[in-house]
Amino acid sequence: QVQLVESGGGLVQAGGSLRLSCAASGRTSSDYGMAWFRQAPGKEREFVVTMRWSGGSTYYAGSVKGRFTISRDNAKNTVYLQMDSLKPEDTAVYYCAARQRYSGLIYYTSEYQYDYWGPGTQVTVSS
Repeated sequence: QVQLVESGGGLVQAGGSLRLSCAASGRTSSDYGMAWFRQAPGKEREFVVTMRWSGGSTYYAGSVKGRFTISRDNAKNTVYLQMDSLKPEDTAVYYCAARQRYSGLIYYTSEYQYDYWGPGTQVTVSS
């Protein structure tokens, strides 16, 4: 079992930055994959970015590529999402997710491909 807890959300003006954190505990391993998804009010959950815990296999949604950066700290068992040049349309609840047995050969972009989820953190970007 893996537990995920997000933090770092908040209110920011358009053009600003935020860094989200996802602390993982429990039975994590190097063959896990991590991802960030988001869900805006009235919309379906949307893929943002994914990466293999051991590194590599990083893939971004087109809407955030070049503005968001995923990274990890193995010692802290934490994944980060650096969000720059934020736009009002980035407003959403952001969720961290983990998948067991993450192959480095494909990208996992569907929420149904992930086994564990955090409770989410709200990000609001004002215009």
